[in-house]
This record gives sequence, C-alpha cells and structure tokens, in this order.
Amino acid sequence: MNLAFRQVLSVRTFRLCERLSPKSFQAPVTSTCPIIQHRHYCEDRTESRKLPQLMEFPPIVWPSFFKYIKNWMFANFIIRPYFDQEFNLNEFIEASKHAVQVVSECLQKSDFKTLEGLVEKDAISALKNAISKLSVSQRQLLSVDKEDIFYAFPYQVGVMFDDSDKRWVEITMCYHVLKGLKQMQETGDLPPISLGIQPEYQEKIFILNYRFIREFTKGVEDSWWVNIVNHFQPQSIAKRY
Repeated sequence: MNLAFRQVLSVRTFRLCERLSPKSFQAPVTSTCPIIQHRHYCEDRTESRKLPQLMEFPPIVWPSFFKYIKNWMFANFIIRPYFDQEFNLNEFIEASKHAVQVVSECLQKSDFKTLEGLVEKDAISALKNAISKLSVSQRQLLSVDKEDIFYAFPYQVGVMFDDSDKRWVEITMCYHVLKGLKQMQETGDLPPISLGIQPEYQEKIFILNYRFIREFTKGVEDSWWVNIVNHFQPQSIAKRY
C-alpha cells in the first residue's frame, strides 16, 4: 500500500507544490416514584458516534474567497512556471482524495507502520496518541472512501524558503464527506441539498483537513508527505465555537 500511495503522489500532477441496557436503570428502593437514570448511558452512546479532532490544528470548514484568488495565482504564476510546468490544481485535488482514503484506512486499523514514509513522524506520534483515546466505535468512523467525498477544495497553497535556499510547497486541503454517499449514488437514493440541517444526515457528515508538503530544493528528489491529519464532525465544532 505504501508503494501504491507514493506512486499516486508521484504522478505528474503531484510533482509540485480528520435499547437501553439493564445497567442504565438505577431506581432507589426507598422512593415511591422510582427514577430511571439512563442519561449516562445515552451520553456514552451519543459520544461513541462523535469524532473529536485528531490533531491540534485550527479546523477548516469553508473556503476563503481571498485565499481562493491567492491559491489560483500561486498555482498558475509561481508553481507551474517555476516548479512544475505540468502542475494542475484540479488534478491535484482529485489525486489527493486517494491519499485520504489510504491514510484514513490505516488510521482506522491503527496501522501506523504503513503510514511511515507517507505521514511525517511527528504527525504519526500525535495521531497515535489521539487514536489511543478513541473508542472502538469512534475508530470505525475514521475510514473514508474517496467516493464519499462530495466537496473538496484547497484552502491554502504556499511556497516556503529558508536561508540555505531550500524550498517547499504546502497545500492544505479540506474535504467534506458524507458516509455512505457512494452507496446512495449506486441505488439512486441521493441526499437532499439541505442535508447539512437534516438530523438523519448530520451524524454522517465529516470534515477532513489534510496538509501536503514536498521539498523542491534543487537537486533534491522528494515525494509528497502529509503533516496534518484532522477528522472531525462539523456539529462538534459548532458547539465549541
């Protein structure tokens, strides 16, 4: 899988640049009107369907118009003429979805060994710590089929230099995911446009933030790495902010 992932990130478009159980009932025998205390169980059950952020990174949900203009200028007037003449931002977006699928499947399986060479070491360490705190049900929410991504956009494209003339390209991506979308499309049962406010869809919607980085220093042969991985649910972010 490691080889397949690196091959995808090395194509020409990639050359540059997250029923109530018996225990739930506690009725005091001295009460004339027993109180059924099942709130704790319900909270646990609800929490098991929520996915907290995996890494400390400001959550990105929507694109910025000003960044959109800046990204377009970077892609067409800096990246393409000075880094990779065949670079195409739209093709990058589509190819990056495969990377998301590979990384997310590894996270769901806690397969951190496969992530070596794909995700930076510091990021892997942070992800290990975050995933160790998740329940089994929460871990099952991590895996993403690229066909379930219904909206993807580059939030920020940047080029970095240092004093030793090293240079890198970073592309921060945001993906909107509806779990089960692929199956819905296959059966013709398409979700409504207002799915974001429909209760039956809210727990199936996830936001992913991935940041890709690659060194483009002259004479250096490098491939794309991921140094930020964030999966979360928009409803949990809304409550925090």
